[in-house]
Amino acid sequence: MKFATKAVHAGVVPDPTTGAIMTPIYQTSTYVQDSPGKHKGYEYARTQNPTRDALQASLAALENGKYALCFASGMAAIDTVMKTLNPNDEVIATNDLYGGTYRLFVRVFEKFGIKFRFVPMQNAPELAKHFTPQTKLLWIETPTNPLLNIIDIEHVSQIAHAHGAKVVVDNTFASPYLQNPLNLGADLVMHSVTKYIAGHSDVVMGALVTNDEEWAGQLKFLQNAAGAVPAPMDCFLVLRGIKTLHLRMKAHCENGEIIAQFLAAHPKVGQVWWPGFAHHPNHEIAKKQMRGFGGMISFTLKNDSVADAIRFMESLQVFSLAESLGGVESLCGHPATMTHASIPKEERQKAGLRDSLIRLSVGIEDPQDLCDDLKQALASI
Repeated sequence: MKFATKAVHAGVVPDPTTGAIMTPIYQTSTYVQDSPGKHKGYEYARTQNPTRDALQASLAALENGKYALCFASGMAAIDTVMKTLNPNDEVIATNDLYGGTYRLFVRVFEKFGIKFRFVPMQNAPELAKHFTPQTKLLWIETPTNPLLNIIDIEHVSQIAHAHGAKVVVDNTFASPYLQNPLNLGADLVMHSVTKYIAGHSDVVMGALVTNDEEWAGQLKFLQNAAGAVPAPMDCFLVLRGIKTLHLRMKAHCENGEIIAQFLAAHPKVGQVWWPGFAHHPNHEIAKKQMRGFGGMISFTLKNDSVADAIRFMESLQVFSLAESLGGVESLCGHPATMTHASIPKEERQKAGLRDSLIRLSVGIEDPQDLCDDLKQALASI
C-alpha cells in the first residue's frame, strides 16, 4: 500500500455499530465487564482506548513498524524510553538536539545514574570511538533541531549494533512521509506528534514505533504503569490530521525550497541551513534517506546581530513568532531564548547554535506571501 493510501486508511475501519467512516471518540474512563476478568478487550482507559488503538495502528503502518504507542506528549514518549534503562547505563546523543530532550536527559535522568554524552554524528565513522561497554542507546535527531544536520541512519545504526547498543531516531522534523528510520536499521522511532503528524497546532502528543517485540512490551508496560497517555479527543484529531499528511508535507517541502532559495539570495542574510542545498553537509545522505527536504530552515543575518534578529522577528506579519513547528501556519522561533534555552549557552555555542540564529517552520500558505513577509521584515533592519 502506498503512503497516501495508508495515510487515509491504515488503522481505521468503519464503526461496526453505525458504519461511521470516522473512528468514534470513545470518551470513557472504564468499560463494563460481563464477569470479573471477562470483557470485550477493554478494562480501563489508561490501559487501552479504541480511539487510541486506531491511531497507534495508523502510526505503525506509516513508519513500517509492527508496534506503536502514543503518549500525552513527545517528552512523555522520550521519558518512557529512558525508563527502560538502568543506573550506570550510558546514552550517546547527538550534540545538536531539542532543548527539552537535553533538559530531560541531564536534569532528570542523570541523577538516577544514567550517563549521557553529546557528540556530533555527521561523520559516522568517527562515532565508533565514543562507545563503551556501558553504552546501551544511541539517540539521533536527523535533521537535527535547529541546525538541520543530517546523520546517516543506516551507517550509525550498524556501528551501534556492532557495540550492542540500540538506536532511537527522533523523526519529528522529517515525519514518516519523508523518512522511515526503521527501514534504515533503527530500532525505535520517536515523534512529537504535536508537529507535522497532527499538523494543525491543536494537539500535544508523542509516539514511539518499533518492530522489536520485547522492547514494545516493556514500553507498553510503562505506558500503562506511568499513565502518560493521550486523551481520546486528541487521538481523534491526530487521526484526522494524518489523512492529509502527504498533501501537507508536499506543500511544506515546496514552500521550504522557495523560502530557502529566497533567503540564500538576500543581501542581509548570512548563513542558511537547509538540507536541500547541494553544499549542505551530508546533502547526499539526505537525498539517500529522505524523500524530500522538509519545511524547516534556520538562518542568521549577515551582520550576526542578536538585536537585529529580534527586530526582524518582531516585524513579521504572516509568520507567527511562537514555539513549536510543523503546523499549516508558518512559525518563526528564536532557539536561544525559546526551544533551546534550557541548554547552557556554552553547550549551545559548542554545537554551533549562535544566539543570533532564527528558525523557521514554513507552512502551507501562498509562498509569495511568505517571501513578501520575510522581505518586509528584513527591510526593517
